[in-house]
Amino acid sequence: MLCRQLLSQTLPFLRPADTVFEALNVMADHQVMHLPITEGPAFVGLVSESALQSVEDDQQTLDACQTLWQSLSVKADDHILMAVQLASAQHLSLIPVVSTDSELIGTLLPSDLIRALASFMRLEEPGGLLVLEMEPRQYAFSEMSRLVETHDAQITQLNTRILPESGQLSVTIRLNKPEISDIVATFQRYEYNVVCFFGEELYTNQLRSNFDNLMTYLNV
Repeated sequence: MLCRQLLSQTLPFLRPADTVFEALNVMADHQVMHLPITEGPAFVGLVSESALQSVEDDQQTLDACQTLWQSLSVKADDHILMAVQLASAQHLSLIPVVSTDSELIGTLLPSDLIRALASFMRLEEPGGLLVLEMEPRQYAFSEMSRLVETHDAQITQLNTRILPESGQLSVTIRLNKPEISDIVATFQRYEYNVVCFFGEELYTNQLRSNFDNLMTYLNV
């Protein structure tokens, strides 16, 4: 899934000749903490509400405050995960999307990315969730896949991360089978440390509830 496929939001942009006062008003009107700045069609920077609030004279133009501009954007053909990483690392309330010629073609909001991630992770499909912990050297996708497939199931999503407190590898497996107790038993028989698991009904209901609550919080 590419960033250009998610450009559903129409938000304003700023010009270098706009004043700090005008820029802050536009941000307040649209309830965002960042806005892109363009010269003609070209994206020239991103400015934040907090940076503009530090300017003593709010009648200064943005052009006079270029040290506050940030060169933060994603390309139209970048994967959405790059936009997620940028938004998370830089705490952005929107992400500018630019063409290969650095022209601003749109923006993404966090709510756009959350919906895209839900689709990317196939969360709308029925299934179960299994969480394992192991030494990193014990990780073997081929074996885990084989154990799942012996129960006429498949791994539809797999994520790994190193737990900083223990150095263990946490492996989260999304399965396409609604009832997974037999799969859990197989993993335990092969001495995998099964931290937790969720069958379809519990997992799907909790996930949907959490997703709906997040969407309500974001007011979208």
